[in-house]
Amino acid sequence: MASVEITKDNFKETVSKEGIVILDWWATWCGPCRAFAPIFEQSSSKHPEVVFGKIDTDAQPELSSAFEIRSIPTLMVFRDGILLFEQAGALPSAALEDLLGQVKALDMEQVKKEVAARRNSEPPQA
Repeated sequence: MASVEITKDNFKETVSKEGIVILDWWATWCGPCRAFAPIFEQSSSKHPEVVFGKIDTDAQPELSSAFEIRSIPTLMVFRDGILLFEQAGALPSAALEDLLGQVKALDMEQVKKEVAARRNSEPPQA
C-alpha cells in the first residue's frame, strides 16, 4: 500500500480510526526526509494493513503548529486513535520494522484502561 497524503481535512478521520496509523512529518527541502522516504514507502508495501501517512510540514502549517513539530522528519504512531509513539529523526529500516512489531503486539485493551485511568486522575482543565 502506498502512503497517503495527510492534510488538516483528513487528519482527524485518519488517526481516529481503528488500526495502526504511522505518520511521517516531512518537507521537500529536508535531506534526512528525502533519505527516509524510500524506507517509509518500502515498509508501507510490507504492511498493507497499516496506514502510512505523509504530512508535508510546509503545506500543512496549522497541523505542524498544533503538534509542535520542531524537527523533521518526525514519526508518530497511532493505534485505535491513541498516540503511542512520537520521535524526531529518521529510523533505519530494521528499527521501523521493530517499532511496527511492538505496536502490533500491544494489548490495546490494557492501553485503553491505562489511558482512561490517567485521564481520570488528571485535574479538570479550566
